[in-house]
Amino acid sequence: MGIMSRLFYKDKPILGLDISHTGIKVMSLDPKKWLVQGYGSIDLEPLKMKEALETAEGTYLTENLNLLMTEKLVGSATSKRVAVALPTARSFSRTFTLPISAEKALHDAVVLEAEQYIPIPSANLYIDYQVIERTKKEVTILMSAMARVVVDNVVKAVEAAGLQPVLIEPGICSVARVLTVTERGALPTVVVDIGPASTDIAILDQGNIRVTGGLAVGGNTFTLDIAKKLNVAIENAHQLKVLNGLNAGPRQQKLQAALEPSIQRILAEVKKVMRYYDERVSKDRKLEQLLIVGSGSNLPGIGEYFTNALVMPARVASPWHKLDFGKIQEPPKQFRPRYITVAGVASIPPERMWK
Repeated sequence: MGIMSRLFYKDKPILGLDISHTGIKVMSLDPKKWLVQGYGSIDLEPLKMKEALETAEGTYLTENLNLLMTEKLVGSATSKRVAVALPTARSFSRTFTLPISAEKALHDAVVLEAEQYIPIPSANLYIDYQVIERTKKEVTILMSAMARVVVDNVVKAVEAAGLQPVLIEPGICSVARVLTVTERGALPTVVVDIGPASTDIAILDQGNIRVTGGLAVGGNTFTLDIAKKLNVAIENAHQLKVLNGLNAGPRQQKLQAALEPSIQRILAEVKKVMRYYDERVSKDRKLEQLLIVGSGSNLPGIGEYFTNALVMPARVASPWHKLDFGKIQEPPKQFRPRYITVAGVASIPPERMWK
């Protein structure tokens, strides 16, 4: 969602800003060279972030943005202009087709589609859309919408921190941008983005998100499952998760028994999204791969588990090789997955925001 007038636009550098319910990440990136000039992250309290997104009261988000930019930045920030990725769960994305004759009144058709399928009045939404395919008979539209209150509160907080927001998009679109150029994302691809508290699921095809879904299960859920099932402390459960996970070993049976209920919930949502794509979006393009990203992707053996369960190639994506950190220190290996979304939103070439 572009939020500046083209009249005042100039091709200047932008920062990527990923705002989620559990943290903020920032990255300064030269999109032509994929050269990282600066990055950083800060963890947030989910309940306070929920309040910050839903109400105009308080300065929690602004205070943490200031702290991130002044004390948590590795390297440097090259701009005050920011492109912002917001939680996908806060957005509504939908792909649909219209007869070519409807293109003359495209805006009205998109609003009607939003009113039919989004449980929020269209007057309370920011709605954006683009034509992603066109044939002689019909056009395919990708619509994205988000509650005005969320966008307005984020814009207010970002501006209060001395930054200038120029674009807002769902986080899954930022992830898709990275995967398209690093992981053969032009193929029909299932993307499973496992964050700390939730999982976003999407179908990426020819560089565009076609279908989205999600649920409130994430990496932290895995840790809690292990702690409860094996009766160990949270710290020990986390170690078991990232060191053993679903891999073969003396504890595999107990760990798999602990993790399987939550993973099966993710799988059920994945199958639902895949079925919708196959039946409603594209009946002639077969899904070819599944890519797992996000901080929860550090579960050993999860790629093989998904491959066996879905009978399709699945793996943890590793787009990190695309990023060049030059002379600045890279994040530790275990923290790298958390930066995929912000790398995606930071990699938008400034001139493309207006195409």
